[in-house]
Amino acid sequence: MHFDDLIQKSGNGEVLSREELVYLLSYPPDSPETFRIMAEAGRISRELSGGHAEVHGQLALDLAPCACDCRFCSFARVNRVFAEETRISPDEAVSYAIKFQEQGVNALYVMTTAHYPFEQFMEISQEIRKSLDPDTVMVANVGDQNLERAVRIRDAGYTGVYHALRMREGVDTLIPPEKRKKSMRNFQEAGLKVGTCVEPVGPEHTNEELAEAIIFAASILPAFSGAARRIEIPGTEMAARGMISELRTAQIVAVTRLGTPRAVKGFCTHEPCALGAVAGANLFWAETGFNPRDVLEKTEKGRGISVEGCRRIFREGEWGILQGLSHYFLTP
Repeated sequence: MHFDDLIQKSGNGEVLSREELVYLLSYPPDSPETFRIMAEAGRISRELSGGHAEVHGQLALDLAPCACDCRFCSFARVNRVFAEETRISPDEAVSYAIKFQEQGVNALYVMTTAHYPFEQFMEISQEIRKSLDPDTVMVANVGDQNLERAVRIRDAGYTGVYHALRMREGVDTLIPPEKRKKSMRNFQEAGLKVGTCVEPVGPEHTNEELAEAIIFAASILPAFSGAARRIEIPGTEMAARGMISELRTAQIVAVTRLGTPRAVKGFCTHEPCALGAVAGANLFWAETGFNPRDVLEKTEKGRGISVEGCRRIFREGEWGILQGLSHYFLTP
């Protein structure tokens, strides 16, 4: 296996194999080879999106001590960050949504914890939908759902969902991996586009695990893929494992791009960073309200980055900013 051959293979539009992905992930993050990988991934992303990045906005309807116990999440009951459930009102949700629309986000995400009442999610979603321009792209970020509920999410005005098979699903979470995969199939069968990501990556995850995750994400031909590092929740067992650097994150983003078909134009990383933008990320999220990577109830006062903050990071990476509706969710 020769490095130059793999870059040439990517340049020819070919998707790299598992063994080739492991090989590229094995280079030190600060090696010349990694910077060439990032350059190639950046070239691909700019070519596919016409040099225009997207900023999506996410609001959360609740936070709660969640029984799914995803150990990387501040909402996890086991992490004891939040002792009580807090929900925002329909009026508050609508207010957040209208503000994001006024700021020109390319898509609006509505997030809940896994056990948020589905009927309440439907009711608030309908209120949000009525308050926005008719063509606003809405994306649901919710727990696992059966096909019937997936259809109802679509009928409530959603174009897509965000759903991921997280790293070591079923080991660091109480959710069986097959349940996550089944939900993705349900969403797609219902006519919803699924955005996904290789996440949350920590220093303990092997290159082989990452390659498998990249291949699975690519296999569903998502609205977007990408990669994101795990953010430390202070005082938790998971925090003791450490956190990978932004440079290592950018390397994984870039290799993931090379392992994903060109039909997938959108590519994300989180949290927003300039290195990610250079390495092929053309999608960031602005967040407000509750955030599963934050210990503050209002993430805009903590880890959350604003719409303009996301745009500023993209501009530092010499990206244009898409004006209008998301191309990732609205194009075939």
